[in-house]
Amino acid sequence: MNKEIVLATGNKHKVEEYRKMLAPLGYVIYSTKDLNIDVDPEETGNTYKENAYIKAKSLRKLVKWPVIADDSGIEIEALDNFPGIHSSRFAESFGNDYKKTAEAVLEKLKDKTNRKASFHCCICLLEEENSKPLYFEGICPGEILEEIKGTNGFGYDPIFHSYENNLDFGTCSSEEKNEVSHRKKAIVKLATYLSI
Repeated sequence: MNKEIVLATGNKHKVEEYRKMLAPLGYVIYSTKDLNIDVDPEETGNTYKENAYIKAKSLRKLVKWPVIADDSGIEIEALDNFPGIHSSRFAESFGNDYKKTAEAVLEKLKDKTNRKASFHCCICLLEEENSKPLYFEGICPGEILEEIKGTNGFGYDPIFHSYENNLDFGTCSSEEKNEVSHRKKAIVKLATYLSI
């Protein structure tokens, strides 16, 4: 028997990633786009966890099924973990143009020797509207490159080098990236919980 979950996103890449991981467990994943729901709460939290909960809570009021929401970002050590929870907003300030966003980050790092950075993802699962939220987190460690490399991926991928698979996210395939991605790690933890 299928089990339904609603994902708080209209991002087709994100939806595909969740479906690939959770479909084998018998879950049907709906996006907000699938259900013609337009919900975009203000993310006023100070952590990925808080923002994921804000998104999950606002959507859970509108649907009859459990809800998944996630929040993610990139933290750059030499910039006091900037942009962090503001990663999406920082990119939006450049019209979501990955090249302009990447160039702005490289400019901020031009006098820095420490290039360490990590992608973070926190998933919030809200099974009932008033149930206790459950969280699943993933981290992908690496560093910021000296220059933009490749055009694969999106967001900050073209300036990120992963320590775990020793690949630049801007030049590797989506399959290679997903093997070590922060979201994949968080989804694996979620899938483990859902399979119990």
